[in-house]
Amino acid sequence: MDTRGLARLDRRVAGCRACPRLVAWREEVARTKRAAFADWTYWGRPVPGFGPPDARLLIIGLAPAAHGGNRTGRMFTGDRSGDVLYQALYEVGLASQPTSVHADDGLELYGVRVTSPVHCAPPANRPTPGERDTCRPWLVQELRLLRPTLRAAVVLGAFGWQAALPAFAEAGWSVPRPRPAFAHGARVPLDGPHDGPHDGSQDRLDLFGCFHVSQRNTFTGRLTPEMLREVLRTAAEAAGL
Repeated sequence: MDTRGLARLDRRVAGCRACPRLVAWREEVARTKRAAFADWTYWGRPVPGFGPPDARLLIIGLAPAAHGGNRTGRMFTGDRSGDVLYQALYEVGLASQPTSVHADDGLELYGVRVTSPVHCAPPANRPTPGERDTCRPWLVQELRLLRPTLRAAVVLGAFGWQAALPAFAEAGWSVPRPRPAFAHGARVPLDGPHDGPHDGSQDRLDLFGCFHVSQRNTFTGRLTPEMLREVLRTAAEAAGL
């Protein structure tokens, strides 16, 4: 594992200013704040991934929330989507605590890293395809650094799925053609890169689809806590956790 490489990548991600619309939005939100967080100093920058550098399981979301990750500086921290995700991770034994309020609250993830294909909070939680594509090289570099240990990934939602498949391909995994469609519970095996002394099977990765932990999905019951835990348990087993 390349611990220093991943730390360097996280610092570079946090300094990115490539998308003018996203830069303007995240910084405006950080200035104006939400009344409930008036005393907070918002992060207001791109939010890097979070979790150990030798992660065997990667969770890929969509983008940070304006008053969640954009406020705290940690993926899925400080909003209701994060509450659902970290509760489930805790319940299946992959996190040290069921909640995450800020970046210094002591939360540890066990063998899991959390990231997203877009690292800045977008207006209306909707990055454009162009912003997704501009941000993709960060995900590709992250995948390459995690490649020695990574054995499974859970992608939350169709947007993340569409962004992740080309990123995995660019990072060296073999993605089926035509590209598999997103579905909750989907499981797609990706053979690893063939650039080493083996046939790539040692780096095989299982890619799982899961409905996003958005309030729209969790409030309506489209995604229940039981459904989320089942996907996470299956993915953790595939990752050898």
